[in-house]
Amino acid sequence: MEIVIKKLSKSELDNLGVGKWPIWEKEKGSFNWHYAKQETCYFLEGKAEIEISGSAKVKIQKGDLVVFPANLSCLWHIQDKVKKHYKFEK
Repeated sequence: MEIVIKKLSKSELDNLGVGKWPIWEKEKGSFNWHYAKQETCYFLEGKAEIEISGSAKVKIQKGDLVVFPANLSCLWHIQDKVKKHYKFEK
């Protein structure tokens, strides 16, 4: 399973409606997470490293649009407080 990271222009973000998505925030720390559904998110602030078992770590930071696939289990390591817009697929 692969995490996709993209850099999009403001107009591309506007076309996706990112500014209307809910916001999630989390302080520095680590936790396990499982994605039952695909999540697309846009990092407004912060830095994190996502660890997938048997795979390399993925670094995410402010300005990244990230797609986490459904059925992904991973370990989040938040290095700087994260603030992101997010949307789960239906």
